[in-house]
Amino acid sequence: MYALPIAFKCLLLRNIIFKPNNVVTALDKQAALLLIDLQKGILKTPKAHPVEQILDKASELMRVFREKGQTIVIVHVEPSGPWLKSRKEAAGPGGDLPEDFTKIADELHTEAGNLFISKPGWNAFYNTALHEQLQKRGITQLVIGGVSTSIGVEGTARAASELGYNICFATDAMTDSHADAHENSITRIFPRMGETGKVSEIIPKIQSRQ
Repeated sequence: MYALPIAFKCLLLRNIIFKPNNVVTALDKQAALLLIDLQKGILKTPKAHPVEQILDKASELMRVFREKGQTIVIVHVEPSGPWLKSRKEAAGPGGDLPEDFTKIADELHTEAGNLFISKPGWNAFYNTALHEQLQKRGITQLVIGGVSTSIGVEGTARAASELGYNICFATDAMTDSHADAHENSITRIFPRMGETGKVSEIIPKIQSRQ
């Protein structure tokens, strides 16, 4: 029997297991918009991309999801728990946080019907009711945006992937404090968990669903 060269086998295996999904093919009928940490206390720190643009793209997604009657989840972080005290190189937030630290950016125009989640750390599923609430609504896919790309967004996406959710990453509705960290997440990490695309590519997929 003819034996395939080892290098070709490795390439074939890599494409099967880690085939990048760098286009948005479709959205599930029961998809939810999940916006991470678009709050005043986080957005006031320097970011790799203009915050105004990120909020504008997030608002576009909110508008279309609202028109379609789809679930919108607004997540904010209120740091707490043992992870704040664990030994690590970068210090976490200390002392009293500003009064408006957890307040969602005014540009997003949230509504009472949105699902609001307060998380203690990076992952919006950890020690919150997010998974339970999504399951009650029959949600099978998440369209994710927010900040920071490599922290709150990636931390939440990893958990969502482990829980079996399909994921679509709105890459121009997210940013990071560091451009290289943002780029690493959207080019190397996210394609292994879901599909990636710009808001202009995602919106038609939402609007075309019956």
